[in-house]
Formats: sequence, C-alpha cells, structure tokens
Amino acid sequence: MNVIRLSQGERLAPEQLPRQGVLPAHIMEAAQRIVDEVRLRGDDALREFCLKFDRVESETFAVDSAAMDDAIERVDPTFLEALGKAAGQIRDFHERERSQSWFTTRADGTMLGVKVTPVRSAGIYVPGGRAQYPSTVLMNAIPAKVAGVDRVVMVTPPQKEGGISPYTLAAAKVAGVDEIYAVGGAQAIAALAYGTESIPRVAKITGPGNAYVAAAKRIVSGDAGIDMVAGPSEVCVLVDASADATVVAADLMAQAEHDPLAACYLVTCDEAFAERVQERIGFLLESSPREQITRESLDNQGVVVVAPDMKIAVDAVNTIAPEHLELHCADAFALLGSIQNAGAIFVGPWSSEPLGDYVAGPNHTLPTGGTAAFSNPLSVEDFVKRSSVVAYTPAGLAADGPAAQTLAQAEGLWAHALSVGLRRTLIESGRASLDDLVLDDVGAIAWPEALDAPRGEGV
Repeated sequence: MNVIRLSQGERLAPEQLPRQGVLPAHIMEAAQRIVDEVRLRGDDALREFCLKFDRVESETFAVDSAAMDDAIERVDPTFLEALGKAAGQIRDFHERERSQSWFTTRADGTMLGVKVTPVRSAGIYVPGGRAQYPSTVLMNAIPAKVAGVDRVVMVTPPQKEGGISPYTLAAAKVAGVDEIYAVGGAQAIAALAYGTESIPRVAKITGPGNAYVAAAKRIVSGDAGIDMVAGPSEVCVLVDASADATVVAADLMAQAEHDPLAACYLVTCDEAFAERVQERIGFLLESSPREQITRESLDNQGVVVVAPDMKIAVDAVNTIAPEHLELHCADAFALLGSIQNAGAIFVGPWSSEPLGDYVAGPNHTLPTGGTAAFSNPLSVEDFVKRSSVVAYTPAGLAADGPAAQTLAQAEGLWAHALSVGLRRTLIESGRASLDDLVLDDVGAIAWPEALDAPRGEGV
C-alpha cells in the first residue's frame, strides 16, 4: 500500500489518491456502439451480443416465473433462512425512508404542497455470469417495491448453460421481482432504456455493473432515469490505538477481494500501526482463495494516510469521501458529527462492513469514487417522483399577482404578466368572462402603469 505522510497543518489533496476518474474514452465508445445497435435492431442485436460476450445462444430472454418458485426449492434451507432475514431487515429499514405527499394552506386559502408518486417501472441490473449476487437483488428490488413501483424488472447475464443462478432467482422471488430477463452488459441497459420486441422499456434503471454497464447508464441517462454511475468498490478505515490490526487487515481485504481496481484506504495517526496492519494482511493472504485479486488491489490501489493528529485524519477522510467508512476508534460516536462525506458509516469495532453488504438493512448500493461528497445511497427516494402542487384562491391571486407581474415585466415576458393580469381583471371586475375584452385594454392589463419595474429584453 502506498503511504502518504501529512505534516501538521497539511491537508490531503484529491490528486494524491489513485482514482481512475472518468470512464475511459474507449469504453464509452464501445458502450455507445452497443447501445446504438440495441436501440436500432432490438432483440436481434441482443442475441448477437449475448453470443459474443456471454457465449450463450438465446432465442428468448424472458425467464419463466416458475423458475423463481423452483429456485426456492433448490437452494439450501440455511441460505433461504439467511436470505429471509436479510430481506426482512432491508425492507424494515427502507420502510422508514418512505415519504408522503403533503399540503399546506395559507391564510388566504391558497394550497401548496408536494405529491409523491412512484415511478411506474424500474429495471435493476444484477451482475452475474460466473458469479451470483443475491444481495444486490434484495438491495435494489426491495426499495423499489417499498416505494410502490408496479413493475420491477431484473436483468442479469446468463451463466454458461444459459440459465440464471438459483440463488439469484430465489432472491428475486423473495424481493418481489416481477419480470426477469437473462441478458447482461451494456446491451441490457440499452434494452431497459429503449425497449426491444421482448423487453418493454422502464422509467428508472439501478444497480451496479462493470465499466461497460456504467458507461451505458451514463449514455442512456436522460432517456431513462439512473441511480448513479458506480465505479470500483472502496473502503476507508479510520483507526486509533484501540483498533485490532488483524481485524482492520481483514476489513481492508474484504473490499480488495472484489476487484483489482477496488480501493482501500487506511487513515491513522500511528505509522507503526499501519505497518502492523500490512504485516497481518500478508499473514491472512496465505489463506485467501482470492489472494491474487486482493494483493493486486492493495498493491496498486491501497493507500495509507498517516496524519499528525485526529483532526487532520478526519479531514483526510472527508477528502477521500469513501463509499464505505469504518471508524475503529475508542469513541467512534464522538467522531460521527465530524464526518461529512461517506456513503455508509460503520461506527465502532463491531460494525463490520460486510454486515452492511448483506443484512444490516441500509442499502449497499453506494456512491463511489469520491461522489459521496454530493451523492446518496440508493433508497426509496430513487423510485419516486415529486410533483409540486399549486392551487390559488382569488384572494391568494390578488395578494401574489402584482409581485408576479412585476417580476415578469423585469424579465420582459409580456404573456407571463398578461396571464396573471387577466385573472386579476376577472376578480376585480366581477365579470364571468373576458370574451368581450377590448384590445386597447390588453396592454394595461399585462403591464399596469403601477408596475414600475424596468421592461427587460426577455430571456
């Protein structure tokens, strides 16, 4: 792991971190070609890409709902019990995130508010192929269902024989997924965004994937909603003298084993402790079946930040803005208020980040690559829309109309002012209709002489 030593008064600079930055141009270009082909040729393009990338010939992509029922029977009961426990706690947490429509009424009778409505359909991407991620199914489908989404569609790459892992299918059943399609990669994102002959389009797309999936999500954003453009997984561990070096080593390895590009940060005020952690990593790696991936990640993407005091250490954490942050400190809760940027915060030595990956309840789909400085974890909020509601009374219009007309005049928007002025005329005159309005009066109604704001040139 690369060591960065900060002196008193020195702050960690973002450019000191080994982050990849934006998606490489060649990946964006390749994803654009795939998206364009699927948008143009639909299922035919999907079949070609499925054969090219997954080595699977697919006549149909839809997975029969009976396959989910069969998967429940095929998986180990212990797994099913764990899946049920995780699903229950994830659902309970996300139920608490639900927001309701609200309305308020002013003294003049004007009603204002917000109407909360779920999106009609959501597509969740679940990585697959050589591995299975039932936890990703739960973390994406459950908040969508809690939000009230009618149609939750899951896409995931087919395995070599063309099917989908029974673990993934069982999770889909437990989470309430409505439709499943055995297709992955950038082509699956394109199908969700634009629709094909066999896969109807969706309103919102969520879920993690490789760089091509992330690139495709960025490309289709605007034509469909997306949750985020996620990069490699990352963890930051902030420690003091109370931490256990072996536990910290295991926690860093838990992220490093995901991907050679996974980023691990250790922030400490004690360089000797950091050296001890690296020794324990070497010891634990001897038993890891994912030694090569883990070692490559830690060697190339791992960073140790040695700070002169805890204040500078916390500032370094906020600069990193990690996806996952663990506080291995004696009084971790005392530091919580100082943490500004982190996707998920694990407080105290017993709060293992993998608990958050699987069973704790909060969502494990989190902002990566420093985007925790301005982004949020996936939540029920990602699957709803908000519509502002405005209902004026005559009294409310009389009170607010003059100010609206003044601002419209300042911007040079004549019809804006006229729209308000005509309503004021109806109220003030007591007339039932303005069909007999004299043209000579229109200008004065739009911009009465009483409005002395400058007449703008328009925008």
